[in-house]
Amino acid sequence: MYRIYINQTALIITESLPFSLENYQQIEKEGFDFKQFYQHIAHQPTAHNFVLVTTNAKRLFRQIKSSLFFIKAAGGLVKNEEGRFLFIYRKGKWDLPKGKVENKEKTRKAAVREVEEECGIKILSCDDKLAKTYHIYEMGGKVILKKTSWYNMTAHKQHKLIPQLEEDITDARWLAPGDFMLVKQNTYPLIRDLIESLEL
Repeated sequence: MYRIYINQTALIITESLPFSLENYQQIEKEGFDFKQFYQHIAHQPTAHNFVLVTTNAKRLFRQIKSSLFFIKAAGGLVKNEEGRFLFIYRKGKWDLPKGKVENKEKTRKAAVREVEEECGIKILSCDDKLAKTYHIYEMGGKVILKKTSWYNMTAHKQHKLIPQLEEDITDARWLAPGDFMLVKQNTYPLIRDLIESLEL
């Protein structure tokens, strides 16, 4: 199954209907044109889930990917010794620290580098991969598909956070799971889904 986020919308490409999903609209594979679909929903302000069932989800996803400008990114869900998690506030929304993977850079190394740069901390350990997400947006007249690899990380005794202002990060905080509602009320669907998977 592939879940592609486009602003407030998620396009789920799958070989069977996800039974746990609520409030979704199924779209037909026959005659599906991704660029037309994107133009239709790209600027819709309300959140919505679309499900496309196909016999070969990987093949359809690769077709979509080949038609877009592809970027690899990496980031982390960082936990400290108090059981709190690191969030950043960027461009008016709560987010998790992440950034582009440089040419020939290992994804895990890029994830650590980006978290340390964006929050001014030192990562103690970068452990297993939490998830990978796909996000589509426009920049410079191009439609871009960004794949982000997320890792579980730890950082102890890193109480002083220094938001990277040149990356439009105006705040960085350690938040307990009980405070996640603060983030959920003003974040992206992609980040909300990652948080909810953590709470299961």
